[in-house]
Amino acid sequence: MKKKEVKKLTKTEILKNLEKLKKDLFNFRFQKANGQVKSPAKVKDAKKSIARLKTMLGKEKNA
Repeated sequence: MKKKEVKKLTKTEILKNLEKLKKDLFNFRFQKANGQVKSPAKVKDAKKSIARLKTMLGKEKNA
C-alpha cells in the first residue's frame, strides 16, 4: 500500500486494513515455518504497510 493510498483512507478504513494485514502477516509466518512461502517479498510489503497505517493513526491522534 502506497503512501498516497494511505492518506486517502478514513480512520475506519485504516483500522480495517490494519487488521487484514496483521492476519496476513500471521499466516505468512506459518507458511514460512512450513516452508510454503511462495513470495518472501509479500512479508516485507505487509510489514511496511502496517507501519504506514500505524503512522497515519498516530498522526491523526496527535492532530
